[in-house]
Amino acid sequence: MEARDINYKSKKNIMKIGIIGSGQIGGNLGKYWAKAGHEVLFSSRHPNQLASLARDAGNNAKAVSVAEAFEANADAYLLATPFEAIDNISELYAGEYGNKIIIDATNPYPERDGKMAQEVRDANYNASEYTAMKFNTAKTIKAFNTIKAEDLRDRAFRSQDKLSIPYAAQDEESKTIGRQLIEDIGFDALYVGDLSASNIMDPDKAIYGKSLELIKLKDLVNASKEY
Repeated sequence: MEARDINYKSKKNIMKIGIIGSGQIGGNLGKYWAKAGHEVLFSSRHPNQLASLARDAGNNAKAVSVAEAFEANADAYLLATPFEAIDNISELYAGEYGNKIIIDATNPYPERDGKMAQEVRDANYNASEYTAMKFNTAKTIKAFNTIKAEDLRDRAFRSQDKLSIPYAAQDEESKTIGRQLIEDIGFDALYVGDLSASNIMDPDKAIYGKSLELIKLKDLVNASKEY
């Protein structure tokens, strides 16, 4: 193991993280968290297809089924699935994620996810609040749903010209963990507020799809807030 990883582990809170949905967002985040020293469990409906991803991520990662990821008693779970999967996943594994951290990187796209996504977009709550209601025994963080996939892939672990990741959190514990997991992989973290404030992160809203440095993103968040 490199000295960098040893130093990291002596200073940081190392977590076991289950990646639920290992596509472009989940795959890259899992690789980066593994590089940062966390234990990563890549999962999907077809775990046999994730072997090369786990190998690329290094010794801190392995590929498992979604059921195995939840049974592994991870500290946090990243949801990087289509939005339509939230209902089914939250019901199937309700006994496994209690008091855990759920990092919600999903987005409701009616053209892909159907009627339930449109209903959430039309509701008087936002997408992260919907996830929190479904995973009601966990603590929810909204993050990584606004950044473009190619920027997540190409701009991690930078010491200069860092991009900023906006996030919202349900309580102080999830706020602290959200910040750590963003900063661990070389991005600046910008806390936008509790889950009710994450409406600006939803598709077609103020900061969705924006890959910006911290000051510019903070200015955009402040400008979007209603007083």
